[in-house]
Amino acid sequence: MAEFEYKVVETSQVTDEELERILNEQVPRGWGLEGIRFAMHESSRRPTMAFLFFTRTPR
Repeated sequence: MAEFEYKVVETSQVTDEELERILNEQVPRGWGLEGIRFAMHESSRRPTMAFLFFTRTPR
């Protein structure tokens, strides 16, 4: 049996409001944030995508 379950949420709307929405949606469901990775575009200083990584113990 797995020690952890994993979840990845991808978003192309990289705003504070969108990241907060995702966090506020997933954490009450038992998911703990492990990290956020941003995908950057060469010609922009803003990220074009974000990947949020969550884990939880299996139910």
